[in-house]
Amino acid sequence: MLFNLLYFIAMLAVSPWIAYRAIFQGRYRRGVKQKLFGLNASDVPTSTEPTAWFHAVSVGEINLIPSLVEAFKKKHPHWRVVVSCSTDTGYDLALERFSASRTPVFFCPLDFTWAVRRTVQTLQPQLLVLAELELWPNLVRIASDNGCQCAVVNARLSKKSGANYLRFRRYVKNTFARIQWIGCQDHDYAARFIACGASQSAVSVTGSLKYDNAPTTRDTVEVHRRIDWSGAQPWHQILVAGSTHDGEEQISLETYRRLTFEHPELRLVITPRHATRFDEVASLIESLGFDCRRRSESVDDADHWDANTVILVDTIGELKAWWGTARIAFVGGGFGGRGGQNMLEPAGYGAAVCFGPNTQNFEDMTRRLIAADGAVQLRQESDLAEFVRKCLMDPPAADRLGIHAQAMVSSHRGATQRTLEHLADLAGSREFIPITRRAA
Repeated sequence: MLFNLLYFIAMLAVSPWIAYRAIFQGRYRRGVKQKLFGLNASDVPTSTEPTAWFHAVSVGEINLIPSLVEAFKKKHPHWRVVVSCSTDTGYDLALERFSASRTPVFFCPLDFTWAVRRTVQTLQPQLLVLAELELWPNLVRIASDNGCQCAVVNARLSKKSGANYLRFRRYVKNTFARIQWIGCQDHDYAARFIACGASQSAVSVTGSLKYDNAPTTRDTVEVHRRIDWSGAQPWHQILVAGSTHDGEEQISLETYRRLTFEHPELRLVITPRHATRFDEVASLIESLGFDCRRRSESVDDADHWDANTVILVDTIGELKAWWGTARIAFVGGGFGGRGGQNMLEPAGYGAAVCFGPNTQNFEDMTRRLIAADGAVQLRQESDLAEFVRKCLMDPPAADRLGIHAQAMVSSHRGATQRTLEHLADLAGSREFIPITRRAA
């Protein structure tokens, strides 16, 4: 009841903001019944098979789990797998990623006891797999009380988040203690989970699934489609500014404007992190005198791509393929308070990668890339122009950055298999025997 009360107070506090975004931005309207009241039998197909429930909060986590879900299905062909998410963009991407395998997708209930209880009653999950860090107390408690094994995969807990949890350890330690297995990205994260209340025997270091999901070659259909669509030519040097946050598009555009006179072969692609900012970024591009070519509005392959045209990728789930077009990659989230974004995809392609100074959410990746001479961390906004200029004037140096980045990514693969082995232990190797419905 304590958490229900806290959630209710929090919802009241942010309700004006939620109402504003719902009315003027169309957000939070979808899946309201599933979020507030839980899943019912009409939302998912019935099944007598044991159920594994994978939860991924939004786009980043949805992109993370498909290979793991597919591997789990192959290892456990008699299990039903369902996937939940929390955001509209995550839901749309999940439908796209899992439609071919006919995996049910739904909105995860908010952590009110009645919504969680109803969802658990409907699904009857034997295994709940949470991606990265989605530790909702009522969800973990009700699932585990009903005989469901709970796991966290690709687990990460930053210094800031860890400190916040420790402040309220007396209230959250039981949630951490209920989790049967936590597969952490590195030893620092593992230590923080244990400090917050997780059992030491339940914590393992598997590495990051993102290394396994990082690309290995540009020679793919998806990358070639973007090249053809853009009208890029072999002599073009494409700078992709991906997962950008407020202010970082301005930095990228100013860099581009400064360097195109010296280097007319330079081209710019911008992919904002959040869909709600697409129109804002389009207006910014045009206000600075560039033509904005929006990915969502053009369907035909371009005959050419001139230096005055900036491509705005205003669609969801395409960034991975666009990184494959980049000779130079600026990974957003490092200027400001976001804490960075995933830099492994451009690194896997062998692009010359750079990012801003604030990358605490990806500290392990940052440390490894820099130690391998596979990326450059910018200290201030003006450093981006200098980095891009050096890459253009010294192509072998840019190539070396990419080669070193690819080697680092390759050396840290294998987390998917290690994670799958632990999930198999939780799922058990017994032949499935149908169970009767448990009370939640």
